[in-house]
Amino acid sequence: MLLPVALDQTYDYAPPPDTEVAALVPGSFVLVPFGPQTRIGVVWDRPLGDGGKPIDPRKMKPVTSLLDVPGLPELSLRFAEWIARYTLTPLGMVLRMMMSAQSVFEPEKPRFGVRYVAGAADPPRMTPARQRTLDAACDGLIRARAALADLAGCSTGVVDGLVASGNLVEVAIPERRPAHLSATHAANTFADEQARAVELLRGAVDARNFSVTLLDGVTGSGKTEVYFEAVARTLEQGRQALVMLPEIALTSQFMGRFQSRFGGPPAEWHSALSPADRGRIWKWVARGEARVVVGARSALFLPYPDLGLVIVDEEHDTGFKQEDRVHYQARDMAVVRGSLGAFPVVLASATPSIESHVNARTGRYRHVVLPGRYSGAEMPDVKAVDLKAEPPEKGRWLSPPLVAAMTGTLADGRQSLLYLNRRGYAPLTLCRSCGHRIECPQCSAWLVEHRFRNRLNCHHCGFSLPVPERCPKCGSEGGMVACGPGVERVAEEVAERFPEARVVLLSSDLVPGLVEMRDIIKRIEAGEADIIIGTQIVAKGHHFPNLALVGIVDGDLGLAQGADPRAGERTFQLLHQVTGRAGRAHVAGRGLVQTYDPAHPVMQAIISGDREAFLEREIQVRQRGMLPPYGRLAALIVSARDKQLAERAARDIARRAPFSERIAVLGPAEAPLAVVRGRHRWRLLVKAPRELDMQAYLRAWLDALPPIKGDLRLTVDIDPYGFL
Repeated sequence: MLLPVALDQTYDYAPPPDTEVAALVPGSFVLVPFGPQTRIGVVWDRPLGDGGKPIDPRKMKPVTSLLDVPGLPELSLRFAEWIARYTLTPLGMVLRMMMSAQSVFEPEKPRFGVRYVAGAADPPRMTPARQRTLDAACDGLIRARAALADLAGCSTGVVDGLVASGNLVEVAIPERRPAHLSATHAANTFADEQARAVELLRGAVDARNFSVTLLDGVTGSGKTEVYFEAVARTLEQGRQALVMLPEIALTSQFMGRFQSRFGGPPAEWHSALSPADRGRIWKWVARGEARVVVGARSALFLPYPDLGLVIVDEEHDTGFKQEDRVHYQARDMAVVRGSLGAFPVVLASATPSIESHVNARTGRYRHVVLPGRYSGAEMPDVKAVDLKAEPPEKGRWLSPPLVAAMTGTLADGRQSLLYLNRRGYAPLTLCRSCGHRIECPQCSAWLVEHRFRNRLNCHHCGFSLPVPERCPKCGSEGGMVACGPGVERVAEEVAERFPEARVVLLSSDLVPGLVEMRDIIKRIEAGEADIIIGTQIVAKGHHFPNLALVGIVDGDLGLAQGADPRAGERTFQLLHQVTGRAGRAHVAGRGLVQTYDPAHPVMQAIISGDREAFLEREIQVRQRGMLPPYGRLAALIVSARDKQLAERAARDIARRAPFSERIAVLGPAEAPLAVVRGRHRWRLLVKAPRELDMQAYLRAWLDALPPIKGDLRLTVDIDPYGFL
């Protein structure tokens, strides 16, 4: 048995009483005694760790019971083992990700609703609320009490009264079933380049073997419609398909397009699902009833019995990298899943990652290019605004050329979008009198002012306090000053400059969840906003037909992360994606990028549209530095509440690194973000050629370390994306 705990071994148990051993097939879920507890485990088909040692059968504890839950397919077991080996994570932790829908293992609770009773006499006292409720229920559908009350605009007490009077009857709500999807529900008309891409992807599905295709198309080129045809071919073969998106891109726009093509919605998997919905969809997938899943990175770990295709849309997005517990890059793990299951994987993006570009250049991936927009519209005209030559007015953040462009766009009845990847009102609050800067007491980071809530927040640990009226250091009153802009401050300026404009602010800390964000996106798409202001949420594949202008408030922001080897690539991707929102339909689009360094290679690439020159430069830098994909990196982060303890442990770990002529161990050095949640952090970076087995080197190193005890923590991140 394997248990979902931070251990890398299996345990032996005797079969449960009155149960045939043959019923305990690999992947089955069982209840087993584990110390003083009873835990859910999985029958594993090979021993791991100490589980391979012979044990006297008389000493084995019996399995408590076999759970009536669909088991994990064999490929899920192999996938879990592969990830555990690659990421150096205990296999039990990977298993825990595959068991993330806890309601699957709990007894199902029957759900009851109410239905209209035809022919029943009117209630003794007919009120307007009762009449509205009966009118709403007379279609004979079964509804939950709350749903019917909401539809009728009354309280659930009115519904209960009608049940008591016999006008409504309580009935069990039938179990929800996944929608029926049809591969032939709708037909698309494709341009020549798209038609060729469609045929290539269909051929990859028909081949029924492993392949990876990079679908590289400019923003608005119709990549989604193209890969939908691969999904349709997978459905025709009776197999399952997975479409992975960054969570914030799982908007109603995408779902609407899916439903139009296939005649029904896909099964959705994301963090906004209720526990009951997670359990329901997990079972649909395990039984093969959910034919298409659209979800965030964790959807890759659902128990697909017959997965035949994985699409990774926006494959460049850093949201596919998980940074806690099991550190993995979901795009790369999707490729592994395709290899294990012998089916095709499609990576789609308007700005593919350097890693995917190199794999396409070297022939490891097929490369399909869509060079033009599906609508025939031109790509937006992008220009730089040199803030040294044309700075904003004092105390403001929008330059005269950007303000003029917004004024003209508003007069034309078109939409403008302002992008600034900085939440809150201001990134720093300091005292005008003594210069004191308000920092987080638990992290080495400044607190960010959120004026709409009158709070100072830490974006690393969540610490929060009200904006102080007096300086915490010198006590002067009214001297606290906000420095620098966040999206809230930009919104304040926009409201002053354009008081008649309808402004929408999109930021993860202001939008409670996915449902609310979908509603906002619908309103923008319907033209109910004139000016949109947002963080990187606005770069995630949205289609706003009336958007004519995109303004980048601070184009240099992402380039300041000097410790991150992907800073230039990431900035280019974000700016290209954001400016690509403009002019996607029949509106001429343009973009203005405010920058203090218009000659920077990233700015030149954005302005000229010469992506290939930028990629060539970035690839050469990676080659010279032996950085991914030409080399491999691993980060070791040592942390403790005591700074000296963390430093001593980090230096001791570095001293114990095995000698290698080809593997370099850099550090330890104090992390750029030295303290997070009260823990002092030291980093080591391991750098190796691509062809070397870095995991074997790290395993030998970690096995030679003394046990990590007490408050010390050691985290290993293979292929790190964060360098703070």
